[in-house]
Amino acid sequence: MITPVVSIAYHSGYGHTTVLAEAVRTGAVEAGADVHLIKVDEITAEQWEQLDASDAIVFGSPTYMGTASGAFHQFAETTSKRWVEHSWKDKFAAGFSNSGAMSGDKLHTLQYFSILAAQHGMTWVNLGLKPGWNSSTSSESDLNRLGIYLGAGAQTDTDQGPDEVRKADIATAEHLGRRIAEQARIYTAGRAAVEA
Repeated sequence: MITPVVSIAYHSGYGHTTVLAEAVRTGAVEAGADVHLIKVDEITAEQWEQLDASDAIVFGSPTYMGTASGAFHQFAETTSKRWVEHSWKDKFAAGFSNSGAMSGDKLHTLQYFSILAAQHGMTWVNLGLKPGWNSSTSSESDLNRLGIYLGAGAQTDTDQGPDEVRKADIATAEHLGRRIAEQARIYTAGRAAVEA
């Protein structure tokens, strides 16, 4: 069986987004991927090579002031050499974000990630879940409790630490990790079959 390589390129200001990155990694590993966690504000030359060699890259950041963090934006700008060379063309991409408010404009952050991926010629993988917690018979323990289609969203109260990231949001991030690993494996196997 082909083992896809998934890299999770993320920034975390207070640790909440790290919890989600680790959950995405858990899901991707469960789906049979080799996974690299890469903190974009501490990225090394070796980690840039890992990104370039990955089948899929998952972007993650807290949502600050309606968009990804400044550290993530700096990382994105640094990818311009890869944009020129089309280094990430046809890789898969996905994203996740956390904020203090239920909406918190996380959708804008995920849209920013998807546009970054499109600029690189990548293929965006959405969450693939219907919204949870949207009827009288559902609960805040549902997967995709915030009802975001584009990627995994999480909400953590601003006065609580990373250990208070909600279990439903962690499970949603794990789902995203499994989904992108499975899609990358299918695509990689198909490409190998076509090239054989």
